[in-house]
Amino acid sequence: MSKIVPEEVRSILATDCGSTTTKAILIQRRNGEYRLIVRGEAPTTVEAPFEDVTMGVLNAIAEVEELAGRKLLDGNRIISPQRDEQVGVDIYISTSSAGGGLQMMVAGVVKSMTVESAERAALGAGAIVMDAIASNDGRRPHEKIERIRQLRPDMILLSGGIDGGTISHVVEIAELIAAADPKPRLGMSFKLPVIYAGNKDARGEIKKRLEVETDLSIVDNIRPVLERENLIPARNKIHDLFMEHVMAQAPGYKKLMGWTDAPIMPTPGAVGKIIETIAKLENIQVVGVDIGGATTDVFSVFSGVFNRTVSANLGMSYSVSNVLAEAGIENVMRWVPFDLEERDLRNRIKNKMIRPTTIPQTLQELIIEQAIAREALRLAFEHHKSLAVGLKGVQQERTISDAFSQSRTGASLVDMMGLDMLVGSGGILSHAPRRHQAALMSIDAFQPEGITRLAVDSIFMMPQLGVLSTLHEKAATEVFNKDCLIHLGTCIAPTGTGKPGAPCMQVSADLPNGEHREVSLSVGEMYLLKAAVGESARLKISPHKGFDVGAGPGKSLTVSVDGGVVGLILDARGRPIALPENKSERVRKLQEWQKALSVYPEYSF
Repeated sequence: MSKIVPEEVRSILATDCGSTTTKAILIQRRNGEYRLIVRGEAPTTVEAPFEDVTMGVLNAIAEVEELAGRKLLDGNRIISPQRDEQVGVDIYISTSSAGGGLQMMVAGVVKSMTVESAERAALGAGAIVMDAIASNDGRRPHEKIERIRQLRPDMILLSGGIDGGTISHVVEIAELIAAADPKPRLGMSFKLPVIYAGNKDARGEIKKRLEVETDLSIVDNIRPVLERENLIPARNKIHDLFMEHVMAQAPGYKKLMGWTDAPIMPTPGAVGKIIETIAKLENIQVVGVDIGGATTDVFSVFSGVFNRTVSANLGMSYSVSNVLAEAGIENVMRWVPFDLEERDLRNRIKNKMIRPTTIPQTLQELIIEQAIAREALRLAFEHHKSLAVGLKGVQQERTISDAFSQSRTGASLVDMMGLDMLVGSGGILSHAPRRHQAALMSIDAFQPEGITRLAVDSIFMMPQLGVLSTLHEKAATEVFNKDCLIHLGTCIAPTGTGKPGAPCMQVSADLPNGEHREVSLSVGEMYLLKAAVGESARLKISPHKGFDVGAGPGKSLTVSVDGGVVGLILDARGRPIALPENKSERVRKLQEWQKALSVYPEYSF
C-alpha cells in the first residue's frame, strides 16, 4: 500500500461488494475537479458455486472498462498506478457488506449506560448489533450463555464500569462469555475476537477469564467517566478486526485486501463516514437514511456528534411484513390515497414476501409500496432518535439557562428545527419514478421542521465515497455534491398545530426567474414554487400566531433557499402532521397534497 499524494491523483476506481450486487465506479480529474465517469455492476460471487468475491469485482470492473473505453485490467490484476489517459488508475478502494456484513454482540453492565455506549460504538463502525447483553437485562445467566452460543457473532464488544469504579459486574459478564465458549460465524478454527473497552482496573481479571478462550483485544474505556463517551478507540479496533478476521475468512477477501489502497470498510460504516465528512466540511446538521430490502440504516450528525442505527427488521422486500406488524395496518392504510380494503393490502404484502425481488407493475401498486415505505422510514427514525441521545446517568450542574431550556441527560440529540439537510438513499427513494415522490415520502416520514434541504443519492455510491474520504477528501466531497446527490429542493414547514382551514403562513417570494409571488397558506395545505437546481429564491416567511418556522412563534424569517429538481415545497400541515380521521376526508386530503406537488400527475384519482 503506497503513500497517496492527493495532488497527484488523476483517477480513482472504487467497488462496493453488496450481498447480491457488486458496484464499481470510475472517478477522474477533469478541468481541475473530480467527477464520476461511469458505473458498472455484476453479481457478487462470495457464495457457492464461485466462493471468491474477486470474480464479481473483476466482472464489475470489466463493465467499467467497456463503458469508459479505458484499460483497467491486466488479466486478473488492476493496473495501478495510471500509466496514461487510457490505461490504469491511481487509487483502488473497496467497501463490503457481502456475506451478511459485520455482525456483532455487545455486552456491558448497565443497559441504559455502558451497553448503550457500546451499541453506539458498534453501530458507528458499521455493524449490525445482533443482541445487547447487560447485567440488568432481566435474563438469567444460563439464558445469556445460551444466547451467546446460539448467535455466533463475528465479534463481541465488552464494556462496563467507569475507570476506578467497581470491577465485579464487568468480570461477571466476562465469565458468562467464557462459559459460552463462543465460536465465530466464519473460520471455525479461529478464536472469536473480543474487544474489552471497560474499566481499566478490571483488565487483569478480564485477561484471566478471556485471554485463552478468545482472541482478546483491550482498548481505552468507552465511558472512562460518566460525563464522557470515548468511542473512537473501540471503533478503530472493530475496523481492524473486521479486516483481520471477518474479511480474512470470507472467500476471496484476502486477495481483494492485497489490491486495495485503503482498508476495506463495512458498507454502512463507509456511508456514515461520508455523511460525517460532509457535515464537518459544510458545518451543517444532517440526517441520512438508507432503506434496503431487509434493513433500514439511519445516520445523523447533530452538534458534531455522529450516530448510526440499523433497524434490522424494517425493509421493503424481505422484511416488508415486519413493517406491517410493527406499524399496524391502520398506519400503512392512512397514506393510501384511494379506497383500499384491509384484506387487499395484507394480500399484496404477502405476495411481496413470497416474491421479494419483484417491483410494482402498476401505478396503484407503486403508491401502496410508497405508503409502506413511509412507515418503514418513520419507525426506523423513531428507533434512531431513541439511541441518538445525550449520555444517561450523568449528574450535571444546572445553570439558570438550563432551567429555562429544560435540558436533560438522555434526551435525543435529534433537533429537527436545527436540521439543515435530509439525504435519502435506497431503491424506493433513489429509483422512485418521479423525484417528487421521493421528496414527499421523506417529508411525510421524517416531518422536517423549519427550513430543510432535501436530497437523494442518485445511484448509491455513498459507500465508495465514504472510504475515499479517508484518502482523498476533496475528490470524495466534489463527487458527492456534483454527481452523487440529486438536490430535490427545500422544504419550508412551520411547527405547531391549528384548526384545518385556519391561517398558517404567508410567503413572499422573489423567484429566480425574476417573478415575485405572494402565497397565503391555511393549515392543512401544501404548495410548490419552482426553483431549479443551482438556483435560489429569496423568501420572507411570516407564520401565523402559534406557528414557528425557526425565528420563534409568530415571528417572520427572511432567508435565501436553494431550489432543486422538485423545487420549494411549502408545507402548512403543521407538526406533527395530523391526518383526518374520517377515511373519505383523509383520502381527499392525500389526493390534494399529491396534486399540489405533482407527485402522480398521470394518475386520475
